[in-house]
Amino acid sequence: MSEKEQSVNTFAHEVKLENNEVGVMALGGLGEIGKNTYAIQYQDEIVVIDAGIMFPEDDLLGVDYVIPDYTYLVQNIEKVKALVITHGHEDHIGAISYFLRAVNVPVYAPPFALALIKGKLEEHNLLKKTELHEIKPDSFLDFGKLSVEFFQTTHSIPDTVGVAVHTPKGTIVETGDFKFDLTPVTNQYPDMLKMAKIGREGVLLLMSDSTNAERPEFTKSEAWVQKSVERIFDRITKGRIIFATFASNLSRVKMAMDSAVRHGRKIAVFGRSMETAVNNGRDLGYLNISDEFLLEPSDLKNTPPDETLILSTGSQGEPMAALARIANGTHKQIKLQPNDTVVFSSNPIPGNTASVNKVINELEEGGANVIYGPLNNIHTSGHGGQEEQKIMLELMKPKFFMPIHGEYRMLKIHSGLAQSTGVPSDHIFIMDNGDVLALDGEHAHPAGHFSSEDIYVDGGGIGDVGNAVLHERQKLSQDGLVIVTATINMQTKEILSGPDLLSRGFVYMRESVDLINDGRRVAFGTIRKAMMSSNADEGSIRQAVIDELSHYLYKKTARKPIVIPVLIQVKSN
Repeated sequence: MSEKEQSVNTFAHEVKLENNEVGVMALGGLGEIGKNTYAIQYQDEIVVIDAGIMFPEDDLLGVDYVIPDYTYLVQNIEKVKALVITHGHEDHIGAISYFLRAVNVPVYAPPFALALIKGKLEEHNLLKKTELHEIKPDSFLDFGKLSVEFFQTTHSIPDTVGVAVHTPKGTIVETGDFKFDLTPVTNQYPDMLKMAKIGREGVLLLMSDSTNAERPEFTKSEAWVQKSVERIFDRITKGRIIFATFASNLSRVKMAMDSAVRHGRKIAVFGRSMETAVNNGRDLGYLNISDEFLLEPSDLKNTPPDETLILSTGSQGEPMAALARIANGTHKQIKLQPNDTVVFSSNPIPGNTASVNKVINELEEGGANVIYGPLNNIHTSGHGGQEEQKIMLELMKPKFFMPIHGEYRMLKIHSGLAQSTGVPSDHIFIMDNGDVLALDGEHAHPAGHFSSEDIYVDGGGIGDVGNAVLHERQKLSQDGLVIVTATINMQTKEILSGPDLLSRGFVYMRESVDLINDGRRVAFGTIRKAMMSSNADEGSIRQAVIDELSHYLYKKTARKPIVIPVLIQVKSN
């Protein structure tokens, strides 16, 4: 039995909550980075916190997003009172359109997240069908047995809040993503007084962000990055500055814009998400930039390079983002120029390093000077390190602790930090998605499990791509396919034409003539033999071709292409 299996009980596939117990569960966000969706349930009331997506790993070929399985909420839809949003990052709001299609309940979100949500819902034709409410850190929601209050935190996006759900058995706190940035560029400070007040009043369970549990430090402030950005603008006096960062990181966008204005540079914004973020930031007052400093794309060619800043998406090497198209020369409006300086104000997300390096290499080859990496001090995390995680634990002083938002090793380390602050080990629960933790005010215990499988979004399809399809895609990507076509007469047991073999992604046919011809002979003999069977039909013949030809091709090449027989039946007159 693995260490994880030893630390987490194996539950029956049903929820076993007693009437006097509060249930806490995750539909996503445990054992992974992304898909954050948590729920608090007491009797006939459920409050859901966040509705995030997870971006697919390389082995999920063709999959666009991964979302949680909402079956449990659909089955209990009459109990779901609200969806509460902590902030506007994709791993917390990216699945909201899919969530609301399944569970259409009122949504409560802080201003910047709400602006982003409105754009998503409008794109999915759900805006008019959704009840939306703006919340502030001092908002209070009362649903009867459950009530919700908020406390301001700091993160790498404006308007971030933690959530305190008050239940008849005690208060459940979900921190959202946080760090303790005491010099935030947005002037939105962590409300440590309110956190301490909630802690003094009593916290039954703390659910806390574990992302940076492996880092024994305080995460550096955005003000530290701001000084580095200002030094870069001071130093670069010739050529354009192309500044790439996460569109949602308005602190970083504000730094670049303010530095541009101080240095007499006009600003052009490229990338759909960056344009949306800048528009929302200006509307909400987070970006104080006047129209005179903003350029239309068509104005770039008439603006001196030394007086230009280009704000761009693509800091993660996304192939269709503006920066990647600038790097490979396919952008319609921006071509690299001598003396261009490109600033990557972000670190690669795990899995994106190769894509980011590819873009950096292409930019360098195109003649640009590229500033990137930790040595240039142009990025800091939005998540608190171990010291901040311990501060949160000390402020909240929880009776029970459940680490969230992280892979298993992060949850485990965070559990150790909780013990170091005085939480007993038997009061700490490392859970899986779908596990239910029951609390009655004095005790806590696992209380069953519900389905929490990943749901894959592929184009317009939701959940229609499963493991079998992904396995076929993987085989196609590795070994290709071979199509066998033949015309047959089942009545006379004759092969009228073919079989012909067509290779795609398996072998180059012009250089593999002998293999293809021998494969045709194997297919011919197999079809003729299969047709002679007394119970022969098209299905049995096709399967025989797949079995025999697959065996032959593997024997010759040590590869297993997908074999697709196409049999055309002709009847005798």
